[in-house]
Amino acid sequence: MTHLLERIGIELPIFQAPMAGVSTPALAAAVSNAGALGALGLGSSTAGAARAMMGQLRALTDRPFHVNVFVNEPARRDSRRESAWLAALAPTFRAYGAEPPSSLEPPYRSFRENDEMLAALRETAPPVVSFHFGIPDARRLMALRATGAVLLASATSLAEGRAAEAAGMDGVIAQGYEAGGHRGVFDPTAVDERLGTLALTRILVRRLSIPVIAAGGIMDGDGIAAVLRLGAVAAQLGTAFVACPESATSPQYRAALLASDEAHTVMTSSISGRLARCLVSRFTALADELATRTPPVIPPDYPIAYHAGKALHAAASARGEHGFGAQWAGQGAALARSMPAAEFVATLGRELRLAQC
Repeated sequence: MTHLLERIGIELPIFQAPMAGVSTPALAAAVSNAGALGALGLGSSTAGAARAMMGQLRALTDRPFHVNVFVNEPARRDSRRESAWLAALAPTFRAYGAEPPSSLEPPYRSFRENDEMLAALRETAPPVVSFHFGIPDARRLMALRATGAVLLASATSLAEGRAAEAAGMDGVIAQGYEAGGHRGVFDPTAVDERLGTLALTRILVRRLSIPVIAAGGIMDGDGIAAVLRLGAVAAQLGTAFVACPESATSPQYRAALLASDEAHTVMTSSISGRLARCLVSRFTALADELATRTPPVIPPDYPIAYHAGKALHAAASARGEHGFGAQWAGQGAALARSMPAAEFVATLGRELRLAQC
């Protein structure tokens, strides 16, 4: 099923993960120009910002690239839960000379209900479009297929993989539990099997008829070779690209990631309201403390909780504390390297060739 890479038009079986807030046109262009698939994360962007980023990207490369949108169910409002969360965060806000927001609002819209983003994607026609947290309705899929886009969906289980196949996806991204950033489960209230990248990749390769791209904990050419041996057509790397100078990573986030053996990760829902893997930080320590209270303080639904998280990060950063940011990272964080994206892609290619000898 390597024809998927031929259809996209890339030489290397390497996808840069479309990390919202971290991926930039410069990063995506450098990766694509090096023969892999660069990407932009549009899940937290407005339609206007998405158009602008894709315009900047196309000015830097004529190679294929990948964009991603979030297809989460709209948040369920719960005023009591939201007020309790703000009250629990208030002492931390005040420690940094600020007050929490008086109320919370979702900072961005799901693609499920965002016709402006659909119009932007139809007009700009990115070569590859992927979906996280679910699959859009048939009308949106039909509109995107009409642009000629290759369509991919993240899956964390066989059931989600089968749903992607039934919806006519051209491929599925197998997101293992090791992956950094938001867990892509379709239903966050359902039981999560927490399948690792290797097990999930092999299951989807054996059970589906569409190509599988493996994602989660892959940081070097040996990791890419491992998932290719399991039948994946490509590997998607996110954390591995975070330290590239072309990313939008803050100096503090980059330093924390590159702290070698100190780069430990944990799953938390407190930053955004949805389970995600990040570096251990001041925010994750606060989340642990709130979770052990009686009764435990539970964050609002995703992405409403993100409003509070972003505000707290801004307040703390203004006083020189950067440990409340969303420092997403996968379990392979201790293997992170810092080098320009084109050089990194070339390094991965060399490592992959050596691993396949």
